[in-house]
Amino acid sequence: MYYDHFVLPFTIGLVVLLGYLCVKYYKWIKSFPKEERKKIRKGLFSLKTIRSGWEIFRESLLHHNIFKTNPMLGYMHMTFAFGWFLLIVVGKIESMVYHTSAFNPPYFAIFFRYFHPAKETFPYSEFFAFLMDLILTFLLIGILLAVTKRFCSRIFGMKKTTKQRAYDLLILTVLWLIFPVRFLAESFTSGLNGGGSFLTHNAGDFFSEFLPLESLSYPAWWLYSSLLGLFFLLLPFSRYMHIPTEMVYIFLKNWGVKQGKEYNGFSEIQVNSCSRCGICINTCQLNTSCNINDTQPVYFLRRLRNREEYAQQAEDCLMCGRCENSCPVGINLNAIRQSKRPDILRVTKDTYAYVPQPEVKPAKVAYFAGCMSHLTPGIIKSMQQIFEKAKADYTFIDEQAGVCCGRPLALSGNWKAAQVVMDKNLQMIDASQADILVTSCPICYKTFKEDYLLNIKVMHHTEYIDMLIQEGQLKVNALDLKTVFHNPCELGRGCGVVDAPESVLKQVSQKIPTAYDGKKSLCCGGSLANTAIDSTQKTKISSDTVKAYAAYQPDVIVSACPLCKKTLGKTSPEIPVKDIAELVAEA
Repeated sequence: MYYDHFVLPFTIGLVVLLGYLCVKYYKWIKSFPKEERKKIRKGLFSLKTIRSGWEIFRESLLHHNIFKTNPMLGYMHMTFAFGWFLLIVVGKIESMVYHTSAFNPPYFAIFFRYFHPAKETFPYSEFFAFLMDLILTFLLIGILLAVTKRFCSRIFGMKKTTKQRAYDLLILTVLWLIFPVRFLAESFTSGLNGGGSFLTHNAGDFFSEFLPLESLSYPAWWLYSSLLGLFFLLLPFSRYMHIPTEMVYIFLKNWGVKQGKEYNGFSEIQVNSCSRCGICINTCQLNTSCNINDTQPVYFLRRLRNREEYAQQAEDCLMCGRCENSCPVGINLNAIRQSKRPDILRVTKDTYAYVPQPEVKPAKVAYFAGCMSHLTPGIIKSMQQIFEKAKADYTFIDEQAGVCCGRPLALSGNWKAAQVVMDKNLQMIDASQADILVTSCPICYKTFKEDYLLNIKVMHHTEYIDMLIQEGQLKVNALDLKTVFHNPCELGRGCGVVDAPESVLKQVSQKIPTAYDGKKSLCCGGSLANTAIDSTQKTKISSDTVKAYAAYQPDVIVSACPLCKKTLGKTSPEIPVKDIAELVAEA
């Protein structure tokens, strides 16, 4: 009874899409390592699944994270996602009340206004008509905002929007037309038969005065169904693949699935979860300082999806994590980019044979300064002073000789080479018999915590100093200095160390709050991860960062990374740049 040939484009498109998604997700998940597939089985029937459902509602439908970053952009995305969701759910409830059964054809709720004669009333029919018109109005406002953003992005506080290919523009146009055409189809039908509410009823009366609705109503429903069907068919090969895939990704990450060193099916799921909202473009300092605007994650991930050449985009990245911290989907952007950097260096155990294995005396605390700290000896001297003042039982394991922690090699994609130097360092760490490993370099800190799989506590010197102060082992006096804190990328965003350095700095100075505190910190520009930009471009990034902090008129710019101190110091001739350990030693 409730059938017309015009429902076929919608139905065929939906069936093909669901079939494609099932096959695609099965192949991706099948490629996961066994340990990751076990996590899925273990997490499936747990509270993690319920939490995932709430996160999907909050992020995939309401776009909470985008709202926090850009309210107008968040509202635009929400009107599409939540509006379409409500249109489907409320429409289904309406059709069930009318039909008095949950088992009606899938298309029935979508084309309810066509199949429901206006003269037939049912419980709450006027309420449903009003609600569906309200939701449709909500969606049409979203369309208007989307068109505005495409042609005038600065209204949304965005300097640039993502560049579109011809295919992208095709499906974007299809999406933009779906709801205006639904509005016309329902309005034409209302103008002929009555029904509808404040939007479609009044519009129908208006159109009936000058349009031949008898000739336009039925073709409008055909066009609406065809647009839906075409959108479903194009979706898997477009940016809108993120709509279903983001939900799958949320379940997987909450079940504990993680991005490994190698690119696999989980990487593909993350790549296809990118909505190309463009937030990463404005947070990238390569864009804001160097006008490099083709390497941000939105473009890198698109190249991966489209199987295009990506070598330049893989290398041209500071790996500072600002994009990852701002990504509303929470994609592991750095890890994916790292997995796509070629492992080409040929390093063996003999490569570092010339470096003598130092004698390490056993102690409770092992101090590993790292390469960059040895190039900024003021930090080492300050740490030695702090150890002595606190009467710590410590051993300086790389004082006489040592090799890199391995992080720079890993950042360039050379994991096998990194493992060689890691094995050499492990011998020194084991020889110390220490309970705590302290390092002054956030790069070393992140590597020791994540890649070395140590059985001892790993602390950055900010955490260690904070512990000494809190436990009363180190007495400090507040200096008469106004300071701003530059939290290094690998420390704040990379490892989540925010509270300890803030606490220490407040103890020894007058800490000035800035817009760049915590995980919002700017990159110093001296990143070891970027092999594509030159020294002039790095200096420009560093200079802009110094200007941003100098605007708060501090006496000292404080960092907690030897590389950051060295890099910022070169472009800050007027305001001294110090490591937090140096400030504590003075106090």
